[in-house]
Order: sequence, then structure tokens, then C-alpha cells
Amino acid sequence: MYLADSRGAPAAVEHRGRRWAAVPGTVLALGAVSLITDVSAEMVTAVLPLYLVSGLGLSPLGFGVLDGVYNGVGALVRLAGGHLADGGGGRHKAVAVAGYGLSALCKPLLLVAHTLPVIGAVLALDRTGKGLRTAPRDALISLATPPERRGRAFGVHRAMDTTGALCGPVLAFLVLGVAAEGYDAVFTVSSCVAALGVVVLVLFVPGRPARADANGRAVGIDADVNANINAADTTRAAHTTSAAHTADAHGSAASSGPLRVTALLRMPGVRRLAACAVLLGLTTVSDSFVYLLLQRRFEVPAQWFPLLPLGTAAAFLLLAVPAGVVADRIGRRRLFLLGHLALLGAYGLVLAAPGGPLPAVVAVLVLHGAFYAATDGVLAAAVTGLVPEAMRARGLALVGTGQALARFACSIAFGAAWTAWGDGPALAVAAAGLAISTPAAIAALRSPARPSAQRTA
Repeated sequence: MYLADSRGAPAAVEHRGRRWAAVPGTVLALGAVSLITDVSAEMVTAVLPLYLVSGLGLSPLGFGVLDGVYNGVGALVRLAGGHLADGGGGRHKAVAVAGYGLSALCKPLLLVAHTLPVIGAVLALDRTGKGLRTAPRDALISLATPPERRGRAFGVHRAMDTTGALCGPVLAFLVLGVAAEGYDAVFTVSSCVAALGVVVLVLFVPGRPARADANGRAVGIDADVNANINAADTTRAAHTTSAAHTADAHGSAASSGPLRVTALLRMPGVRRLAACAVLLGLTTVSDSFVYLLLQRRFEVPAQWFPLLPLGTAAAFLLLAVPAGVVADRIGRRRLFLLGHLALLGAYGLVLAAPGGPLPAVVAVLVLHGAFYAATDGVLAAAVTGLVPEAMRARGLALVGTGQALARFACSIAFGAAWTAWGDGPALAVAAAGLAISTPAAIAALRSPARPSAQRTA
């Protein structure tokens, strides 16, 4: 099976067409792992908000804190995951296995967690696993893909990931409909699926992925490093802001000394992108709150609540690969910013049409999915175009950590605003903040004309 071959097999079979020839086997294998893992994770995510708020009587503020913990704890360990993955000659797969394994172990613990403190602790541990695995996984994708096709590679991976997000709520809905034990049955099935994802990662993802060249042929990473080892010293690598292939050449010389996160912050491109991700994250309302807003303001019946994430996931699935291709052509940072305009449109619809018809709910979910398609994998691809290869996982972790911590703060603030003022005024404040921060981010990322090799960043 070519997905498991780490000995330099062709990254793709040419007769399958140019699109799939551009996607290395490592990316497809990691996409399969993410697909399976997201089925497990979204089974829990689909039922948890309604269970906590309606079943356990948690207030919006309490749910905001718990949701912030769920999404923010992982951010605190992303830098550690990136550091561990980049160290020792590259331990990306080992760290990813540890992260996926930790999250898988948490799923059966939900069967015995029946109080809010225990549930919060289990969710925090689960997000710790996610924080450990995210940067190493994205680094493996970037290391296996030529720079000019990374937007497409991340788009394919996110599309496969989102297929799992699409299937998870459906499976949870079906389990709740047929199982007498209800939520416990959902958690049991989720545990089994999560274990399968770890098995696929161990068996089919190579530890040292082969990089595909522009023609889809595999090129060994070690050979690439040896060819470029004298291209630049560590100081030049720390300050480079060139395109991905130039950054890779500089970063390969970094093995002569330790690389620190502070070196990343000295790169103007990385610093600006991280700052913009944080700024926009402060006004990004969490998915769980978006679905609760739809359920309450559009009077969606409670039994249909687990299916609301399907709309977002379906739009994300359909748009992720096209968005990646567009990002490679017009610039990843530009598309990242445009994606937040789609989110602003979703906020506006929720505010403008409370109690509206079904098409309004669908429109909100489509805009929500378009936002993720234009930002999630696109941001990761943009980061890899600015960071040397030897610092790849740490660069991804740095930007991801800043964004996740900003969203953690947003969850707590939004929950407090909802508790104090109600859901409508709380969302209006978030929408106003996003309307102000998006132009500010556009201005911050605007830079003088660059050589064509740098446009994809």
C-alpha cells in the first residue's frame, strides 16, 4: 500500500490526474487519520453543548468557560508539541502519535465523568492531546509537499478531516436514536473510532515522509537538506522572510545550533501574521456558541441540534480544496482575510433574521463553513511559506497557539456578555469587533510588492 511506503515511492500516481498527482501519499494518509479521529471527536462535540446547557443546566457563562478550556488548553501545549517535534532531528510522527493516543484515551473516561469538574478535566486532557499533535501533523504535510502546492495539500487534508466532521454528528444522531443508554452509547462508539485512528497513524504514516517535487515525484528530505546545508547560517535562517523553498534552504542549516521561538518572532512576516491571527481570533465566536445561537434564535428543535454542525462541515468539505487552490494563486494571507468576511456575513444573518425560515439557517451554516475553508488550512500553508524547515513545527505551533488563546478569551467574554445582556447584544458586539479588526488586519498584512516567488505566502 503506497500510503505506508517511506522508502521514496512516488508520491502519487500520475494517471489519476494532475490534482491527485500533486498530493503526496503522506498527506492522504494523514488525511485518513484526521478523518477517522474527527468522526470520534465530532460525535462528542455534537451532543456536548446541549447536554451541558439543557441537561445539566449550565449557564452561558459557565459553558463559555468550559468551552474556552476545551479549545484553549490545547493552545498551551502547542508550542511544546512543536518544540518536541522539531528537536532531535525531527520527531514529528512520534509526537503526533502521542497526541492522538492521549485524546483517544480520554474518550472512554467520559463514560465515568458525570460532574462538571470531572468533565472539564477530561476535556482539558483531550485538548492537550490535540495541542501536541497539531503542529507535528501540519509539519509532516508541509515537509512532504513542494512549496507551490502546499495550499492544495492542506486543502485536501482539511477536506478529508471535514469528511470526518460531517460523519461524526450523523453517527451521534443515529446512536442517540437507537441506543437506550443515550450519551454513554455515543461516548463508547467514539472511543472505538478514536482507537482506530491511532492504529492507522502508526501503520500507514511514514516517519520520514518523502517530499514530492513539482512533477509529483518523491524527493528525499535528507537529500534536500544535504544539498542545502551550507545555504545559510542560523542567524540568516532566523531572519528570512522569503518564499517556502528559500526558507527551507536556509532552515536546513539550523542543525548547527538551537532554534528558539524568539527567532520566529524576529521574522517580520511571521510576527505580522501571528498578530493578525490573534486579533481576528478575539472576535471569532466558538462553533458551539454559533450552534446554540441558531438553536435558540431560529427555534431549531432540540432533537435536530446534533445535525447543525453538518451544514458547516458540508460547506467546508466542498470548499476546502478549491480554497486551497485559490490561495496558491492569489495569496494565502489574502484569502485568510477574505474568509473572515464570510464569518461576518454569518453573524449578520443571525442578527438580522431571528426566527427566520430554514434557508436562513442553511445560509448561516454555509457561510460558517466557507469561513473555515478559507482560513483553517490556508493559515497553516501561509505559515509554512514563511518559516524555515528546521523550525516548521514550532512556527505552526506559535501562530496556532496565539490564535487558540485568543479564541479562548473570546469564549469566556462571549459567555459573560450573553449572561449579562442576552445572546443578541453579545453577538452584536462580536460582529462589531470583527468588522473593525478585519480592516486592521488587512492593513497590517499589506506589504510592498514582492517577487513572484513570495506571492503564495
